[in-house]
Formats: sequence, structure tokens, C-alpha cells
Amino acid sequence: MAAGTNAQAAGRHAAGEQDLVKLDPDHPGFRDPVYLARRNAIARVALEYEVGQPVPRIEYHPDEHAVWQTVWEKLTPLHDRFACQEYLDSRNRLALDRTRIPQLADVNVRLEPLTGFRMIPVAGLVSSRAFLSNLGERSFLSTQYIRHPSQPLYTPEPDVVHELVGHACTLCHPTLAGLNRMFGEAASRVDDAALAELERVYWYTMEFGLVLQDGQTRAYGAGLLSSFGELERFAASATIRRFDPDEAAGRPYDPTTYQAVLYRVPDFPSLTRDVRAWLASRGA
Repeated sequence: MAAGTNAQAAGRHAAGEQDLVKLDPDHPGFRDPVYLARRNAIARVALEYEVGQPVPRIEYHPDEHAVWQTVWEKLTPLHDRFACQEYLDSRNRLALDRTRIPQLADVNVRLEPLTGFRMIPVAGLVSSRAFLSNLGERSFLSTQYIRHPSQPLYTPEPDVVHELVGHACTLCHPTLAGLNRMFGEAASRVDDAALAELERVYWYTMEFGLVLQDGQTRAYGAGLLSSFGELERFAASATIRRFDPDEAAGRPYDPTTYQAVLYRVPDFPSLTRDVRAWLASRGA
């Protein structure tokens, strides 16, 4: 999920061999035929993948590795300032290469023994139900492409930076992985109306959640932790409220802009307890 979210409607289509990806006109790569061809090629690899097969490898180009390295150089000091301790510990445990884009297959070798989660390739955004319900099976549907090199610190859609720097690192932690699975199991049981509420609670927790640690507000949401702009500005610009799942469930979000309201929990045991009780109240 994230800078957009995998839980939103797909911004791509498979109309033909050369037209697997459709970018919005304001996308940095919209007028770049080389980038679009690259996105098509990576999407084709994901579309041909079948669960149970070895996760396909992408031969990334030097300019793509350069974007990855730039993101890490900018995010690392912000992580040190704003990330929760659980994220920092898990990030160090996963030990992603910070100069070259890691392969999902290699990430899985380290991730799966820790929490049972696996990164599974997809071509682009998928439906809310598909994304969330897969979490219940300990499968994270992950894109493999990277953002346009003209704007290395911005993407209007989830890319491999968001998937790995944000989600893969948080999925290394048992509590955060358990919350993801809890949302996923619930998503497979609820109707569409309840699913929409569940998606919004997921957004304000696992994507953009905050936690109080040592008297300081720290980020645990993957969307915050993988976004230079969001992480740099949230403390000064966002309205921070105590987490209320009922309120979050009713608050629409816009993935194309900075979040105006964020929710903070006092600790992870209370987050787990509150999410479990809220899901139970929805019959999930």
C-alpha cells in the first residue's frame, strides 16, 4: 500500500502487449517512453508469475539503483529522528542493501523465517480485498518497479521503495506482522461496506500510524517510513490525535497529498487490543 496504496483501485490495465501500464498525466514518467517501456517490462514479469514458482528477479539498471541509493541517503537520518524502535530494530535485522535494489526473492530468505511473511510480485495496484486478504495468508503483494528518476523522493503510487523500506521492514517485527495478518484475516470475512472501513483503519495504522515512545512521537506506519516528504513534515504539519478506530474508520484519505490528520497510540499492546476489539465489533 502507500504514496498511493495497494488497497486502492488499479491504475493500470492489460489491454495489449505494449500497454500493460497506464500512468496518469501528472505522473513524472507520463511523457517518458523509456520509463513507460520499462514499467511495461516489469509488469509483464509480475503478470506471468504464478504463486508457487520462484519469485522472479528483475535486472535493475544503474539509474534505478541510483534512485534507490538516493532515497536511503535521505531517509536514514529521518529514520534516526522519527522512526519507532521496533522499526529500527527490524530494519537492521532485514539489512537491506542500501546501494542496490534488493530482489524480492532475497528479501524473503530473511523475512520468512522471522514472521512467515513473503513478498509476492504484482504488476501494480490491486483491489482492497485482494491486497488485504492476502495479508491474512502472510503474503504481501509487492510491486517491483521504482519511481521515475527525475523525482527520486516522490512517487504517486507504491513502488519497490515503499514496499521494502516501508512494509518489508515492518513485517520483520512479530507485533506489526501480527497486526497485518489480523487485518488480512478480517478482510476475507467482511462485506464491502465493512471492508471500506477496515481499509481506512489500516491506512491510519499500518500505513501512517504513530506511537508514543520515551515521550516522543515516533512513526511505525510504512507510508510514513518510506516517504521523505511525509516523514520530514508530519510532526510540524499534521494534526495528531489519539487513535480511535471508529473515527479512523469514518475518515476518508487522499493518497495523492500529505496527510492532514494522523493517529497516535500509546504503545503497541494497546493498538493490538483496540484493533482486535474494533474488528470484533464489526463481526470480523
